This record gives sequence, C-alpha cells and structure tokens, in this order.
Amino acid sequence: PKPSAEAATVFRFEPGRQYLAWEAVGAFLISDARRIDVQPAPGVDDALLAFPLLGPVLALLLHQRGLLVLHASAIAVTGRGAIFMGDKGAGKSTTASALIRAGHDLLTDDVVALDLADPNQPTIVPGFPQIKLAADAAAAISPGQAQVRPQVHPAIEKIQHRLRGAFSGNRVPPARIYILERGERAGITPLPPIAALPAIIKFSYVTRFGRAALSGDFAAMHLRHCSAIANHVGVCRLDVPTGIDRIGEAVALIERELAGDA
Repeated sequence: PKPSAEAATVFRFEPGRQYLAWEAVGAFLISDARRIDVQPAPGVDDALLAFPLLGPVLALLLHQRGLLVLHASAIAVTGRGAIFMGDKGAGKSTTASALIRAGHDLLTDDVVALDLADPNQPTIVPGFPQIKLAADAAAAISPGQAQVRPQVHPAIEKIQHRLRGAFSGNRVPPARIYILERGERAGITPLPPIAALPAIIKFSYVTRFGRAALSGDFAAMHLRHCSAIANHVGVCRLDVPTGIDRIGEAVALIERELAGDA
C-alpha cells in the first residue's frame, strides 16, 4: 500500500510486519524484526530518508525485538547512563551536547533502547555517534571534533552532527532519567514511582503509533518494562534555565548529582 494523497502518513501493523509511510519521504516495511525494506518517494535522497529510518522506523524495529525504546537522548557519565526525556523543544539534544562539550560521551540521540532481559539490571544499548541540533544550539555549543552535515530539508530545522570522538560503544546501566522542563534556574526534583511510571510511558517511542503497535503480548511486556524502569532507575524533573548561555548550570548540577550517587 502507498499513502493516499489526502494522508501525510500511513501506519499499519500486522504480526511479523509493520508498514510506515510518509508521503513526502517514502515507505518502510519491517519484517520479522530483522529486515527493513525502503521505498523512497520520487526525488528523495538518502539524507532525508535517514530521518525516519534512524528515528521512528528503527525505534519500532527495536520495540519488536523486545527492547524498551524511549524518545530521548543518553550520555555516559563516568560509566553510568543519564537519559534525557521531554516534550519537543525541551532541550534533550541540547543538554546532551552540552554534556559532550563538558567531556562526557554520547550513548545515543533521539532513540534510547533499554535492554531489560534482566529487569533488575537494565542496560542502555549504544546507538551511533551522531546528534541532531537546532542551528542556534549548534552555534553556541556544537560538540568539538564533529562533522556538520548539510541541512537535509528546509522544513527540518535540526542539523546532523557526526562525532569523531566523545562516543561510548559500551552498554551502561541507566543511573538517572531526567524529564526536562524550562525553569528560571537549574534544579533537580526526584519523582516518586507513581509519577515516574506515567512519564516513562508518555515518552516511550511506541506510544506515538497508538494501540495498534501494542497488540497481543506487546502491551503487557511494555507495561512491565516501563514499571521496571520506574522502580529501578531514579526519575527526576530537571529544570533547565532558558537561554543557551545558561545550559552550563544544568550540566554542573547533573555532574554533581551523579558524582554523589556513585
């Protein structure tokens, strides 16, 4: 099937097969959580195809493999993972980039996959050394030693930065999940599990596809995974001051908290 002229997107889910299509980009078919077939829209190049492929398509494939996938970014801080979730524009990638500039390593940007084969010892599965930043954030705190890629489409504000270092390819345990909010000054407020669980569910990647993506045993597994993370990983609200020039205040607070918790 192809997306109709009236619909910008088409998502279809069957046992063993998932079909995702964006009219302006192309269509993707996931088979048996092992294979992705790609049909680009006319005139679309690989750079534009990579945005959905390495975002929602990859996230859905990892979900089909039994991982918990969050719409978030993750940084390795002294061998432990800090995960950053938040609404669009909250500053997930910006905060992650500031931590890279402070000497820490990227684990993954945009798609955070958690392996809960042992629910008591979850690990963050590393992604690839690339981070997406809006132009204003990139100009102020672009990670050192990064290759800046051209803008792929006028409607996509974020620019891809491919890191030449500052990347960790090792699995690490998640130490904190920070939910980003804008505030007058930097602050960290722990959330009780009863508040942490809804936040993890909200920012899990698969929820954006609706109930059709959680058919059969996937719904129960997804809830178990979200509950395990809420109970075993500290979930906090992170207030980030408005203004790129003040992101360092949040970075210092994160470093102090994780150092004291080690």
